Amino acid sequence: MITKNSFCFMFSVLFIVCFSININFSDGADSITANQSLSGNQSIVSSGNIFELGFFTPGNSSRYYVGIWYKNVSPRTIVWVANRETPMSDMNSAELKILHGNLVLMNKSQVLIWSTNVNSTTSSSAVATLGDNGNLVLRDGSEPRTSEGFWQSFYNPTDTFLPGGKLAYDKRTKTKQLLTSWKNSEDPAPGLFSLEVDPNGRQFILRRNRTEPYWASGAWNGHIFSLVPGLNYIYNLSYVDNANETYVTYALYDPSSLFRSVMDISGQLKQTSWVENTKEWNLMWNQPGRQCAVYAYCGAFGTCNEHSSPFCYCLRGFKQKSETGWNLKDFSGGCVRAVDLLQCGNGSTSTRRKDKFLENSNVRLPSNSQSVIAGSAGKCESVCLSNCSCTAYSYDGNACLVWNGELLDLQQLSVYEGSGRTIYVRISASDSQFSSTKNGKGVVIGAVVGSLAVVMVLLAIVGVVIWAMIRVEGHDRYSSGGARGRGYQRKRVPAANCHYAEKRKVKTREFGGEKLGCNTRAEEGGSTFQTVEQLDISSFSASFYVSLVK
Repeated sequence: MITKNSFCFMFSVLFIVCFSININFSDGADSITANQSLSGNQSIVSSGNIFELGFFTPGNSSRYYVGIWYKNVSPRTIVWVANRETPMSDMNSAELKILHGNLVLMNKSQVLIWSTNVNSTTSSSAVATLGDNGNLVLRDGSEPRTSEGFWQSFYNPTDTFLPGGKLAYDKRTKTKQLLTSWKNSEDPAPGLFSLEVDPNGRQFILRRNRTEPYWASGAWNGHIFSLVPGLNYIYNLSYVDNANETYVTYALYDPSSLFRSVMDISGQLKQTSWVENTKEWNLMWNQPGRQCAVYAYCGAFGTCNEHSSPFCYCLRGFKQKSETGWNLKDFSGGCVRAVDLLQCGNGSTSTRRKDKFLENSNVRLPSNSQSVIAGSAGKCESVCLSNCSCTAYSYDGNACLVWNGELLDLQQLSVYEGSGRTIYVRISASDSQFSSTKNGKGVVIGAVVGSLAVVMVLLAIVGVVIWAMIRVEGHDRYSSGGARGRGYQRKRVPAANCHYAEKRKVKTREFGGEKLGCNTRAEEGGSTFQTVEQLDISSFSASFYVSLVK
């Protein structure tokens, strides 16, 4: 039997346990421990309420990721993503937890989605703590909260370089830490553009597709990077080179401000500062300064124009390879031919089926050209046409340049830039660019002919109207008897003089002269005469012309 005292004792113990659990949860609001996990809308927040870690969906995407963002900045600004290459379809069934000394992300089937993937001897006491600097640290629970631990998000960055973080080259493992752009505005998967440390040049550089460099900071001289000396006015920048590693790091002069360096999807390295009054990120610095200086920003057969919006568009005869990608500001897919029916070689049996070239003027030519011998523009075109791999040519000053394969890094210049050249890009002869030209000529010819026909018809109508009015006028005056109007005379002449084909019928009428014509017959004393109506119509014609002009 449970006595009243026993019941009170059990209730007290339960209350203490519950209270203890709440205390532990409150103390660990910035951490994930071995007996805790995150799922759904749950999150942890740094002790100073600056950063938050949890599940999120970028933009209009339906995919879920685990990431870190600024707690009090809207719209949400992501600074780190765990599973950037392996998104989830359901965050409520996913679980972020400590397992065997690692921080892991599991789906509803307990299949591993992402892991810190470190060898740890403290599997039962590992703790993941989110700091006010935005760094997630996996450490032994017995270590101080300020310890470096055995894994950090700062050592595994995505697209954002926060103050206190570092970009390093490990001399022991020959590996680099990269700052890599998102694929597009709704996909945090690694994109084409990256920032890395170049230990040989004592600088940091930007690359496209991890290979093609397109911007460099210049060498470190002990105080600044030579090509960007103004950076040290924004923050305290350091370049460290020791036996184990080479790395770049920086610290803010005002630690309370929010500042970030981002490898943007545009291929530019952008540094922004949060302005609390306007509630927006203010661009402090970006490189390269010109968007079109980013190598092959618009992809294959795309053209970059610094003065257009958006910067990228397809060459004539080409279309976007991925319209969805372009809408999300991912131009890396470039463009493809609208009609992909190229005729290989210059020996086509039908000249109508030979490929043709479209002129693109005032452009900065791509760099991967080959020089060939050709004495004229026509021969240069023939050289390209006879090579199945040739996609474009340019002829200038007795120099023939040809391009094989994809055209990359083509830039359209403004009319004020005088260094532009002309390139001729190969497309199918059946492309609408050519058929529309023929149709356009036909339309012009048809319009001219049609206009002439309308004019002729109008002239004919005016002539008929004039003739009819004169005839009516003359008939009215003739039939009025006796007195005639001005300019009328009646004469009797022999019938033979009128050259009738049939008597009683008028054969001829002459306008503008004296004789209007024969129109009646009269008989006197057995002789046949014709009454001739003579009309001076000059005054009538003049008045009629004036009325038409009016």
